[in-house]
Amino acid sequence: MKILLDTCVLYPTVMREMLVKVAGQGLYMPLWSARILEEWARAARKIGPTGEPQARAEIALLRAIFPKAEVVWPPSLESRLYLPDENDIHVLAAAIAGSAESIVTLNASDFPKHTLAEEGLQRHDPDGFLLDLYMKDPDKVCFAATQVLTEARRMSDEDWTIRRLLKKARLPRLAKALAKDLDTREAG
Repeated sequence: MKILLDTCVLYPTVMREMLVKVAGQGLYMPLWSARILEEWARAARKIGPTGEPQARAEIALLRAIFPKAEVVWPPSLESRLYLPDENDIHVLAAAIAGSAESIVTLNASDFPKHTLAEEGLQRHDPDGFLLDLYMKDPDKVCFAATQVLTEARRMSDEDWTIRRLLKKARLPRLAKALAKDLDTREAG
């Protein structure tokens, strides 16, 4: 299953790490474009002078891990597409060019479901998307979440719980499901 990841789900670190780690477990094939990655790098400037260089290093790593994830398309594709925000047409074009099944985004209003359906696409928010994958394969999603939690603890020197970390990352339903599952696994 090929899924296009919009910039807004790549830029927040924990959300991106969950999406990438789950993809690394083979639950889906992530897609993006050079423009989506460039938007992420530019957005990272907001966190200070080290933000953009760090994002570019992470982008290089993602490109190495998923060498077939980056899609390109002819300019003529964009000219036939419409979205309420014309600045998002490139995201739709990337999804079509990559034969994606869905776009994962936080911007629901920018990607009307009826418009996406005309192109054979669906739209999912990252929380619902990851929760669906968890329901299909809890072991792989738990493994990915444990990796993300371990890294968050290491990077911040804070004793995060999976529930608090994922809630902060705007993944509340996944946080609740994983917290319950991981507590059960640790008790067993």
